[in-house]
Amino acid sequence: MKYVDEFREPRKALSLLKEIEKLSQQLKKPVKIMEICGGHTHSIFKYGIEDILPKTIELIHGPGCPVCVMPKGKLDDAIAISQNPNVILATFGDTMRVPGSKSSLLQAKARGADIRMVYSPLDSLQIARDNPDKEIVFFALGFETTAPSTALTLLQAASEEINNFSMFCNHVLVIPALKALLDNPDLQLDGFVGPGHVSMVIGTDPYEFICQKYYKPIVISGFEPLDIFQSVWMLLQQILENRCEVENQYNRFVEKTGNSVAIAAMNEVFEVRENFEWRGLGDLPYSGLKIRSDYAQFDAELKFPVPNLKVADHKACQCGEILKGVLKPWQCKVFGTACTPETPIGTCMVSSEGACAAYYKYGRFSKMVGKGMVELEKTSNIF
Repeated sequence: MKYVDEFREPRKALSLLKEIEKLSQQLKKPVKIMEICGGHTHSIFKYGIEDILPKTIELIHGPGCPVCVMPKGKLDDAIAISQNPNVILATFGDTMRVPGSKSSLLQAKARGADIRMVYSPLDSLQIARDNPDKEIVFFALGFETTAPSTALTLLQAASEEINNFSMFCNHVLVIPALKALLDNPDLQLDGFVGPGHVSMVIGTDPYEFICQKYYKPIVISGFEPLDIFQSVWMLLQQILENRCEVENQYNRFVEKTGNSVAIAAMNEVFEVRENFEWRGLGDLPYSGLKIRSDYAQFDAELKFPVPNLKVADHKACQCGEILKGVLKPWQCKVFGTACTPETPIGTCMVSSEGACAAYYKYGRFSKMVGKGMVELEKTSNIF
């Protein structure tokens, strides 16, 4: 693990933090930087990064958690599909405990529905091979990070003519979500830490509109502590130099034009929906994917009746405001009391990438880290 350890080296982190503090002293006003990806949010809390940055730099947690942005109605649809007696519903583990309007998939499983946790769409395809007398439905969700694996699995099912396999497709796109945030006059952001995993697929070119139309800088970042420190440092340089560019800190994995094989698979299988509902952001045009008509036999929405209803969130839940960056997790009225990972009210407390789950797990530890370079040096083992 030496390669990963190099991106967690305390002395290098301390050096970067000193440079960030120097730049922060030149700022004319405090800056707000949004990390888009839930993976970054967890790294920020896990390593105490938020607490050791200068107080003139505020990190805002964005809507980059695919489970968190899933509205209740979509969970109800998945549960409705699982109620068919001949169906085996397969999904990722994070999705199992997400609350719908009346229950979660885990609760539906406890009541007798055949719902199985898988680690990959290919696992669900194997279930279809092993159970030819059953209808296997994969509950597909996620950003462009996971959409290629879903597409390639569907293409494999088509090539093998596995006709008892279908997908309930709920993949979403990151660019429309960013546009919605930037169009929100109540959210004044100074820059973005761009999503590393999504960008491995789509590249850096799609983010150019952020600089050209909205005049905000963005740095595509990796997920280790040094990645995030360097990305913040690069953003501060842009702000101080009055530049707005798409910069790529994560160039060890991300290329300008993305992954052509992954993009081709997505374009072959999916087309953009005219509209898709997001938790917190509402209905966003052209923000979701659906299965093309050429592969309609693998579309669970066409195979099975689904309610397809909009369902309001719990009145006490403020996940929507957290996903929009308006609130921090600890500002939610039910955070850590009525809403915990064991008894979640909202999705942000369920997912491994949710901001509430991240703060609940790491928040008290991160507060212990300290507020400056001395504390970082004393607690350098956190890296």
